[in-house]
Amino acid sequence: MPVNRNALIRYTTLDKCLRNKYRRWTLENLIDTVSDALYEYEGIDKGVSKRTIQLDIQMMRSDKLGYNAPIVVEEKKYYKYSDPDYSITNSPLTDNDLNKLNEVVDILRQFKGFSHFQEMTGMIQRLEDKVYTARSKQKSIVLLETNENLRGISYLDDIYQAIHKKQVLNLLYQSFHARQANMIHFHPYLLKEYRNRWFVLGRRSAKEPLVTLALDRIKEITIAENLQYVENLAFDAEEHFKHVIGVTVDQVKRPQKVHLKIDRKNAPYVITKPLHSSQEVISTSKNGIEVILNVQINFELEREILGFGDSIEVIKPEKLRSRILSKLKAAVGNYESINEKKTG
Repeated sequence: MPVNRNALIRYTTLDKCLRNKYRRWTLENLIDTVSDALYEYEGIDKGVSKRTIQLDIQMMRSDKLGYNAPIVVEEKKYYKYSDPDYSITNSPLTDNDLNKLNEVVDILRQFKGFSHFQEMTGMIQRLEDKVYTARSKQKSIVLLETNENLRGISYLDDIYQAIHKKQVLNLLYQSFHARQANMIHFHPYLLKEYRNRWFVLGRRSAKEPLVTLALDRIKEITIAENLQYVENLAFDAEEHFKHVIGVTVDQVKRPQKVHLKIDRKNAPYVITKPLHSSQEVISTSKNGIEVILNVQINFELEREILGFGDSIEVIKPEKLRSRILSKLKAAVGNYESINEKKTG
């Protein structure tokens, strides 16, 4: 059964509501939320009727669209999924869905050669593979790095919408160093992914500096309805992260010239996949290469260097060289202490 755009917006909005475990949804709440979604996406300001939402719920419960959604009513008032892990987005694709996706792939494939669409290449391949595997019942031939158990992913859309709508968030957040979670007000500006972890950049108030929070440390999210959003009109994401590897940015610290020596075995990897966009090869020999990076010295840079083990050497700056040396000595000490226990 074909689903028009408005119906799809209603279904996906209802699905998002019913997956939210931190709120109890009455029929009136669902009507208001769906009406807001239709106005936001389609400009429909007449709202949606009670009868329409009731029919939508009935349709989602049925197998007509393949959803079979386990929607239940508690206390004769509150709607929810009986299975907390259920979502209509997990439903198998129908033949009609596959045909539509195939059309989308064909259209997107035509733009692959244009420079503005180069960043879409991976997305197109992933979508193409999804259609292929669903239709042929074959194993996937494209495997992208994912972490299905990564915490915080469920908050991505909430944060995205808050940035889009310029809303302040109440975050129950617990850093790795905190003993317990604390509730904070947060004005989000940007979502950023690094090494399959997601982060949100923003500030706690107009007077405080920008901070980056990890989504996997967020325990709960709600909208701070009564707080005015603090905009950051001067913020430029590319400029903000220009001189760092990863997500840790010190707005006061200036970038430094980091001089590295990489052995012959690992030189091709560093050349074909630069450590940073500023990377410049300044020397090549039979023993390897030497490169210069213009970056802030942060945790991610140190971890990148340590990941190469004995294949890389920090030449300058001396402070970074000493810090890496200290960490390597500590690592060696860990192994030596284990060997002493075995022989003792």
